[in-house]
Amino acid sequence: MASKKNNPSGSSLHRSEAGKGGKKQKTVKLKINLSWKNALLYGFILLFAIFLFIGATAPLEQPKSVPLSQVINDVKNGKVSEIAIVDNKLTVKENGQTLQSFKEPSANVYQLFKDAGVSLDKTKVNIKDETGLNNWLNIATSILPIILMVAFFYFIFRQARGAQENIFSFGKSSARLFSKDTPRISFANVAGVDEAKQELREIVDFLKNPGKYKAMGARTPKGVLMVGPSGTGKTLLARATAGEAGVPFFSMAGSEFMEMLVGVGASRVRDLFNTAKKSQPAIIFIDEVDAIGRQRGVGIMGGHDEREQTLNQILVEMDGFAPTEQLVVIAATNRPDVLDPALIRPGRFDRRVMLDMPDVVGRKAILAIHAKGKPFVEDVNWEKVAKRTVGFSGADLENMLNEAAILAARLSKKAIDMQDLEEAATKVKLGPEKKRLQTEEDRKMTAYHEAGHALVSWEMPHMDPVHRISIVSRGLSLGHTMMEPTEHIHETKTRLIEQISVMLGGRAAENLVFKEMTTGASDDIAKATEVARTMVVEFGMSELGPINLDGERKRYFEQSTVSEEMAGKIDEQVKKITDTAYKRAIDILAKLRKKLDLLASELLKKETIESEEFGRLIGPKKTFAKQDLALVKALA
Repeated sequence: MASKKNNPSGSSLHRSEAGKGGKKQKTVKLKINLSWKNALLYGFILLFAIFLFIGATAPLEQPKSVPLSQVINDVKNGKVSEIAIVDNKLTVKENGQTLQSFKEPSANVYQLFKDAGVSLDKTKVNIKDETGLNNWLNIATSILPIILMVAFFYFIFRQARGAQENIFSFGKSSARLFSKDTPRISFANVAGVDEAKQELREIVDFLKNPGKYKAMGARTPKGVLMVGPSGTGKTLLARATAGEAGVPFFSMAGSEFMEMLVGVGASRVRDLFNTAKKSQPAIIFIDEVDAIGRQRGVGIMGGHDEREQTLNQILVEMDGFAPTEQLVVIAATNRPDVLDPALIRPGRFDRRVMLDMPDVVGRKAILAIHAKGKPFVEDVNWEKVAKRTVGFSGADLENMLNEAAILAARLSKKAIDMQDLEEAATKVKLGPEKKRLQTEEDRKMTAYHEAGHALVSWEMPHMDPVHRISIVSRGLSLGHTMMEPTEHIHETKTRLIEQISVMLGGRAAENLVFKEMTTGASDDIAKATEVARTMVVEFGMSELGPINLDGERKRYFEQSTVSEEMAGKIDEQVKKITDTAYKRAIDILAKLRKKLDLLASELLKKETIESEEFGRLIGPKKTFAKQDLALVKALA
């Protein structure tokens, strides 16, 4: 129970009740906050209650008003039993009804009846003196409006002062400070980015031991630009750098500098750097720096918009560092191509740290970090899980383990097993499983579509083995065919064309079996066209030669450098690649028609076929020698 000492602005009321046998005791504590806002509120509530009480107790019907002469005459005739006198008002009870009359303020009731020759001996007279109450009511009605008016204007002025303070605080930085006392994150909490950690260890060493670098004449590394896809750990790595160095860490997103008032962004930049300089050695982290660091002079707002002013102030602050200052700026972005050259030149962001999707070793290390605190069965094959999750970022892996834990808890398991991890990986990549009502014809079309993808991939020499085939709906797809992906640093022309054939394998199966085309292949066609166009315009893998024809997408508001004639040739090459790959898929499925029917039939029965069962049905994946280059020669 809190004591009254902990509640200086209020009061407490304690009540104890004994239960049966005095064993139970119940304590009720009532707190009343007596701040001026609550006092004003309680005053209005009390005033409203008084008016409500007066209105409720007032008679619904007013008595009939009669002249005083009639009252005197009725008293004379013995009709009046009681007269109540309040100030100048007379309330008369006569024959079961109530009448009302008035007298002059200075007149005396007894004298009036005496002058009229009427005796009041048989009539009960009650005189009530409410002079004091009326005086208080008069005073209250005179002062209360003044009090309410003063309170109203005080509230308005207070609000206006708060708004004025908010206006002047626009220029203050809203950066979040992670001080030395904050729970620290070290490099041990980050995995899969060993090269990036090695680059940042030098920053940590400089912040800890600046003397040995100054002795060699080395200047302060002012800025570090971390570049990488979303979810690869840029923010986590920046916090780990501050944790390793044991210095304050100021974190702010690029969009937080922007505001509706011109000049606020620049003011916040100044305030952020001034605050950080007072706490040096320190680290300033600007997340999504491309929000304010985009190239100047390409926006529609001209050269003096708010974003450019903010960027100019950042450039000035980073240039104004004194050589003795131990302040490092770390920025993160996944769009380095749009940054202003003045921002990323040496002397400002001296270093660029590249973060990429983790490889199989990195994924295994990331899984080991995020698996802590979760119960797993002993036979979990983490090597298989790491190989299964090619293309997953660190955030994806953390989300996958969390989904697996949720699934195991939903099924009331005591530990997470491989089945939970497999389902979680599929859910992260494709979405949750959906039970859609489908006709038998739709299910059959989906089964042949997915079987077409799988068989074309099985026949292609450079494609990865089939991992799972399913006609269970997930996300926006009615089915899916997943491969066991392997790590590839380079993509060859042969493999890219084989990928297009696999993508079009579903459409080829529909056309071969049903002599019909469905809308289910729309996403496959879009992806195949994108791969083919990239081969032509970026990789130079066509008859047009080694020319980059995608330059018009690299700049803003610039006229396309590709002529209409060249654009037509690009479209011809794209069509040639997709047509040849599609014909290749048709030929494979025609040759493997019996296997296609067998695989589709099994899918209709079981809905999902794993790699082991696929191998028993179709056979092991063939191995091909280098002589299988007919497809590449056909496109040459």
